Amino acid sequence: MTLSALNPPEAKWPGVSMAVIDRERGVLVSTGHVGTGPDGNPVTSSVEDQVVALFENLKRTLAEAGLTFAHVARMTSYIKSYDPEFMATFRAVRLRYFNADCPPASVMVQAGLYDDRLLVESEVIAIAP
Repeated sequence: MTLSALNPPEAKWPGVSMAVIDRERGVLVSTGHVGTGPDGNPVTSSVEDQVVALFENLKRTLAEAGLTFAHVARMTSYIKSYDPEFMATFRAVRLRYFNADCPPASVMVQAGLYDDRLLVESEVIAIAP
């Protein structure tokens, strides 16, 4: 097994791989992604904008491996707190990225995040062809 680090050029976290991939086995495991903008700061204009930024950041990491959301088998999300309005927004944005006929297995876990402005952090496991 040989793991390779994946870091899109826009990644703002020196010393941390945005994902690792084992190309022999075709498995990608991402680190936690959050809704940050190009400057590396949390997007705070709206809940929807922050969730979209999270998915766009994941999209860039997947693309670095030549993958898309269609390759994601599992998504784990860590939410700041359970809020039905937030959950509705999160689910609506998620549907823009995943195939509604075959969404990945998902789990939500309430957790403290590293920046109080962040509402959610998500990580994925993807299967490469």
